[in-house]
Amino acid sequence: MKAADVRAKTADELVAQVDQLGKEAFNLRFQRASGQLENTSRVRQVRRDVARIKTILGERRRTTAS
Repeated sequence: MKAADVRAKTADELVAQVDQLGKEAFNLRFQRASGQLENTSRVRQVRRDVARIKTILGERRRTTAS
């Protein structure tokens, strides 16, 4: 996911996507702990996507507060 894709979405869509990615991260952690995780790079990708979305949501909050 690129930052431009994230910026094109509404705040409600982004919050929903963060929830979805959080659930996916939870499932990936369980898979890793039980030895069933096949795509190990997905863990890092999900963490970065969540951080990217939260950063852009924070930017939006700061611009509306100013």
